[in-house]
Amino acid sequence: MMSLTVMPQRAKSSPADRVFAALANPTRRDVLDLLLDGPRPVQDIAERFDMARPSVSEHLKVLRDAGLVTETRRGRQRLYAVEPDPLRDLQQWLAPYERFWRAKFADLHEFLDARAGTDASDATG
Repeated sequence: MMSLTVMPQRAKSSPADRVFAALANPTRRDVLDLLLDGPRPVQDIAERFDMARPSVSEHLKVLRDAGLVTETRRGRQRLYAVEPDPLRDLQQWLAPYERFWRAKFADLHEFLDARAGTDASDATG
């Protein structure tokens, strides 16, 4: 009989969950891409999208709540900038999966090389 491993309970609203939820939306990923060039005021960000400024502000709020952007005030302007720390945390979380897939691809490469060598010797023999 097979034993089942019980997965540990984890907060459904952990920082990683908020980051994944924020990144699930393509508009928010586009906003992050735009902010890679440096801090921008909300008006500049809004001009790049075909939506009302309040909608862009809502996307920025989700990104800010997930810790992916920071907001600073300069006079009457609010500037938004990328905050890389949550992305580093995700990268650390993803690292074991990357190692897993690299090993699988290396095994596949080795198998295909061996198979190609076998096929070549069969064709000449």
